[in-house]
Amino acid sequence: MYYAHQDPVNNSLMVIVEDEENFQFKTFKSNSHFTIIRCLDTSCSWRVRTKRLEGSGYWMVTKYERKHTCATYFKKVRYRQAMSWVVGECVKKRLINPGRIFKPRDVIDDMKRKFGVDISYSVAWRGREYAYENLRLGTPEQSYSILPGYLHMLRETNPDRFKYLFIAFDASIKGFQYCRPVVSIDATHMKGKYRGVLFMAVCHDANQQIFPLAFGIGDSENDVAWTWFLRRINDVFGERPGHVIVSD
Repeated sequence: MYYAHQDPVNNSLMVIVEDEENFQFKTFKSNSHFTIIRCLDTSCSWRVRTKRLEGSGYWMVTKYERKHTCATYFKKVRYRQAMSWVVGECVKKRLINPGRIFKPRDVIDDMKRKFGVDISYSVAWRGREYAYENLRLGTPEQSYSILPGYLHMLRETNPDRFKYLFIAFDASIKGFQYCRPVVSIDATHMKGKYRGVLFMAVCHDANQQIFPLAFGIGDSENDVAWTWFLRRINDVFGERPGHVIVSD
């Protein structure tokens, strides 16, 4: 087996977590050239040895003694090595489907069923977050950090038409005059790490199709946030004869 992870101990962990046995282990020796991991019971014959391949960042498992000769005690306790990143690697494929809600409790059940590993709720939660970050190639913090650049480019390509942190595209602003002056507004709670509320305004065009007008982000669905959003609607779209705003 070959692994590209720079940490030899982590390489060995990925081998161990795929094993059908239940056990604990410890790092016996580890440096930049090789690592040896053994069972927590020093008299047990189980061990894994990996070495770094010359001139590359890859590591190779050179020895793997699968059979345990230790007492049952060392095989039945909760794993100290069930680290969050290991758990994340194990459940990552289960999170590919965007329509599936995978809760920490599901992670706990999955690890127990597939690997016989008991993990805590906090490890399951961190493992799930690790998997999500790898699947979406970034954290929520990284996504928010590029928002100013995104907004700047919108202003550059839509001069004098993009206002505030309220999103209304030029096509929507110009198209509104050809739509019915009945605007429907609504909001939905976001499920991401930072929560918040997504506000939206739409209307119907002459073909009876939904025509998106604007979007906004607020901290919660309250009077202050709604007032801010409606004022931005007025700033951008103005008023028309027979103008009506409908909300549920």
